[in-house]
Amino acid sequence: MDKEEKDITLEKIMIEYGNELVRLAFSYVKDAEVAKDMVQNTFIKYYKNLDSFRYDSQIKTWLYRITINECKDYLKSWNYKMVQVKSLINETARSISPSTEKIVINKYNNEEIKDTISSLPKVYQEVVYLYYYNSLTTEEIAKVLDIPVNTVKTRLRRAKQRLEPMIKEAKLHGR
Repeated sequence: MDKEEKDITLEKIMIEYGNELVRLAFSYVKDAEVAKDMVQNTFIKYYKNLDSFRYDSQIKTWLYRITINECKDYLKSWNYKMVQVKSLINETARSISPSTEKIVINKYNNEEIKDTISSLPKVYQEVVYLYYYNSLTTEEIAKVLDIPVNTVKTRLRRAKQRLEPMIKEAKLHGR
C-alpha cells in the first residue's frame, strides 16, 4: 500500500471510529483530553503498522485493542500515578465543604449508573462498556481483549450480578 492510499485509509478510519475510540479511552482514563491523546496514539500506531495488519479480525477490533492497550499503559505510567495522588489530595480537601454534598445528592441517574459501573473491578468494567456502550458482540470483545468468549460471558454475568444490588439500592434511596 503506497503512502497516498494509507493517508486516505487513515482519514476514513479516523472519521468512522474516532468518536467511538475517544469514548472507549475515556471509560479507562476518565479525562477527555487524555482520552483524545490515547486515540491519537492509536491512529499513529495504526498508520505505522497498517502494512502488517493480517486481516484476521476486523479493523474495528484491532483499533479497540490498540486503544485499550494505550490506556492500560498510560494507567500504569508514573505520570498518571502522580496525577492521581494530586487529585486525591484535592478531592479530600473539597469533600469537607458542604457544597460537595449538594452536588453529590443532585447527580443525574445516568451518572450514578456510570459511577456504579466504575466501582466494578476493571475486568468487569471493560466488558460492560464494550458490550452495552459500544454494542460489541461477545466474540468481538473476546478478540479485542484477547480472552476466550466464555470468559467474556462469565465477566458479563458477574458484572450484572454485582450491579443489580447497587442499582436497586440507589433507586431505593431515591438517587
